[in-house]
Amino acid sequence: MSTYARAAAFYDLLYGQIKNYRAEAVHLMEIFADAAVSVTRVLDVGCGTGQHARLLGEAGLSVDGLDLDEQFVRIAQERNPTGHFQVGDMTAFEVERPYDAVLCLFGSIGYVLRENRLRAAVACLAAATRPGGLLVLEPWFEPGVMQDGFVVVHTAERADIKLCRMARTSIQGAVSRLEFEYLVGRPTGIERLSEVHELGLFPRDLVADALRAQGLEPTFDPDGLIGRGLWIARKP
Repeated sequence: MSTYARAAAFYDLLYGQIKNYRAEAVHLMEIFADAAVSVTRVLDVGCGTGQHARLLGEAGLSVDGLDLDEQFVRIAQERNPTGHFQVGDMTAFEVERPYDAVLCLFGSIGYVLRENRLRAAVACLAAATRPGGLLVLEPWFEPGVMQDGFVVVHTAERADIKLCRMARTSIQGAVSRLEFEYLVGRPTGIERLSEVHELGLFPRDLVADALRAQGLEPTFDPDGLIGRGLWIARKP
C-alpha cells in the first residue's frame, strides 16, 4: 500500500480538527440560492473522503464524486452509498449527463501544477456543468502568498490513536512543495509516514481567463469558504 493510501486513513481525523465541513456546506447551499440556480445534482471533483458530499446529501442534494486517490474514493463511496464515486483525473474526465453544480474545493485545482493542465481541468469541469448551472472552484494560493520555509504542526487524537503531522513548505518557481511527516501512535507502536505534495501557484487573472475561455461567467469572492477565495462561474 502506498504512503498516500495509508495516510488517507488519517485524513478525517486530522482535518476534522481543521475544517468546518458543515459550515462550508451551508455556505455552498447559500451560494446556490443566491445565484438563483436550481440545484439537485452535484458533482464534487477532488471529493476527498466525501465529507462535503455527505452534508450536501443531508440537505437533499444528489452528489457524485471524482478523485485521483483510490482510497479516498473508497471512503467517500462508503460514506455516501447513494452517490456514484469514481477514480478519475480532473484534467481528463467526461460525464454522461451534466450536473446542476460542479465543485472543485480545498485548493484541489493546484494539483494540476501547470497552466496547460489548469486549462484542461477547467474545460472538463465546464463540460460537466449544465447550461445555466454553476462551477464553484476554490483556488490554491496565488504566487507571492505562501512563505518559503514555513513550518506548521497539526495534532489530533481519538481513543485508539494519536496523530502528529508536521508540514514544511518550499517555493520552487510557480510550484509549492509541501513535505509532510506523520507520527502515528497506537498501543501497538509508532508508525512514521512521509509524503510530498506539489501544487501550482496560479495568478488570479490566469484562472479567470481559463474560466472565460470555456464560456463561463466568473465572479470572485475574496473570502470564500475558508479565506482563500472562491470562484463562482455560471455557464450561460
